[in-house]
Amino acid sequence: MTINPALIKQLREQTGAGFADVKSALTEANGDMEQATVILRKKGLAAAGKKAGRITAEGTIAAHVAGNVGVLVEVNCETDFVGRNENFRNFAQQVAEVIAQSKASSVDELLAENWPGSSEPVSQKVAEQIAAIKENISIRRFARYDAPANSTIGTYIHGGGKIGVMVETVAASGSGTGTLEEVSKDVAMHIAAAEPRFLRREDVTEKDLETEREIARDAAAKSGKPENIVEKMVTGKMEKFYGEFCLLEQPYIRDDKATVTQYLQRRGKESGCEIVVTRFTRYKLGEGIEKRSEDFAAEVASYMKQ
Repeated sequence: MTINPALIKQLREQTGAGFADVKSALTEANGDMEQATVILRKKGLAAAGKKAGRITAEGTIAAHVAGNVGVLVEVNCETDFVGRNENFRNFAQQVAEVIAQSKASSVDELLAENWPGSSEPVSQKVAEQIAAIKENISIRRFARYDAPANSTIGTYIHGGGKIGVMVETVAASGSGTGTLEEVSKDVAMHIAAAEPRFLRREDVTEKDLETEREIARDAAAKSGKPENIVEKMVTGKMEKFYGEFCLLEQPYIRDDKATVTQYLQRRGKESGCEIVVTRFTRYKLGEGIEKRSEDFAAEVASYMKQ
């Protein structure tokens, strides 16, 4: 019999299994949804659907650099126990490598693409991992850089995947580019520790500026100082804000007497070229996701029951 797209869509939503597996199961079951679900469950593929609604706040951040392409990706699971699992971490690394070959600009686009060397979409590979590991897994976000020829992409993974950074540095002038890789690594480590929100002060959004000015003005006004003094206090607090959250103005972690800009200038002078940081991405695992409040013993007990 002919299996219509609506039936395939319905069973995919119920089970979380991939397109090809759902179509095959429905064909084998002659369009019977319940029987097709049984077929998928026997293959271990329907297990994914049962876990699709669970919170995924643990996991790992992986990085991959190949030539002038760099990738940073966050892959989530439900428990730290699985987040440390070698198979899960290998899968996250494979996802990073897949993204390096992809032109997808979003997670949804990535999931719809075929896994390299396979006729199955990336979403199916995720479903297979869910079935094997017995936890919900999600590719949460990724960044992909295509760097120009005179640049280097540096990455740094901290705490076994708890924090990940990718940074692009460019030799803007001169010919001594040999230190770019080392500088990129140093800056990536700095970003991991210092948590900058912006590259330079010009990148600070108007909304952030208004918020910080309002907070600074309110604090200064409570001092009872004259208006002209209040304005100077606001200016001083804004300079402090730039120095705390703009990468190029932050004190460099290995030499707090110099800013990151001054560090780049020094390294550029030593190598005979102007070194410029053009962009960076910093991920902290699970940031913005509400985590479950379970202790480790409960986590292990829950895992063993699956």
